[in-house]
Amino acid sequence: MKLLIDMNLSPHWVSYLGAAGFEATHWSSVGAANATDVEIMAYASKHDFVVLTHDLDFSAILAATHGTKPSVVQLRTDNLRPEIIGGSLIAALQQMAGELAEGALLTLDTGRARLSLLPLLR
Repeated sequence: MKLLIDMNLSPHWVSYLGAAGFEATHWSSVGAANATDVEIMAYASKHDFVVLTHDLDFSAILAATHGTKPSVVQLRTDNLRPEIIGGSLIAALQQMAGELAEGALLTLDTGRARLSLLPLLR
């Protein structure tokens, strides 16, 4: 699984996820810091990435467009440090890899994960 890490998350996620066997790229290494969320989504879709973010705009874009790709993983917790939430994220990514490969929105809160298959329906 290839993960594209949004600008609102630390680049430290790249090495953390890499150590767990994931291919991870921080947006700052492939795109402009002021890129729009739509641009990031287009890049992720074109290059077969799953977007990892703390931003709710990505799920809003999926809902508004009835998009089927790219998959998005939202971290909805106050503490975004890899050493705090990383174990839960890795477990969820491994458990839901098939769904994320097909198109899904995964929301990870402290203590729970919610998965919605794409496209998101009202």
